[in-house]
Amino acid sequence: MDTSSKIHTLPSLLAEIKRWRLKSDVIVFTNGCFDILHYGHIDYLEKARSLGNRLIVGLNADASVQRLKGKHRPIQNETSRSRVLSSLQCVDAVIIFEEDTPTELIRHIHPDILVKGGDYKVEQVAGREFAGKVEIIPFVEGYSTTAIEEKIRNTVK
Repeated sequence: MDTSSKIHTLPSLLAEIKRWRLKSDVIVFTNGCFDILHYGHIDYLEKARSLGNRLIVGLNADASVQRLKGKHRPIQNETSRSRVLSSLQCVDAVIIFEEDTPTELIRHIHPDILVKGGDYKVEQVAGREFAGKVEIIPFVEGYSTTAIEEKIRNTVK
C-alpha cells in the first residue's frame, strides 16, 4: 500500500476534510517536527487518534524546524518525516507547513479537537481559537528526540 497518498497540499486536504465531514467524522489535528520518530511519538499519536475518527498531522517544514530547534536540525528532511508519519495506521493525513506555528493551517482546517503534548497549557496552544476544543496529552516519560540526539552525540564522542 502506497501511504504517500496521505500526504496533502492544503487544497487536497480541504477536499478530504469535506468528505470526512459529510460522514460526520470527528477531525483531530496535531502538529510537530517528528524528527526521530520514537515510542513517545507513537503513544501520543495513537492517543490523539483515539479522540476522533480522523487524525491530521501538521508537520513543520525543514526551515521551520531549523528556526525552532537550531541549525543542527532537522536530522531527517521533511520528505522522509512525512513518509514515515503517513505510514502509521493512526495517521489519516499529513500536511507540511512552513510557518513556526500551525495557526494559519488550523484556521483553514477548523478541527473538532486540537491536540498538543503535555508540555503545553491550553492557553499556550497556537490556533486554539479555530478548534472545537483543545486536549493535552501527557508525555511518556523518558522519550524525546532531544534525549535521543544527546545520547547519539555522547556515544560518538
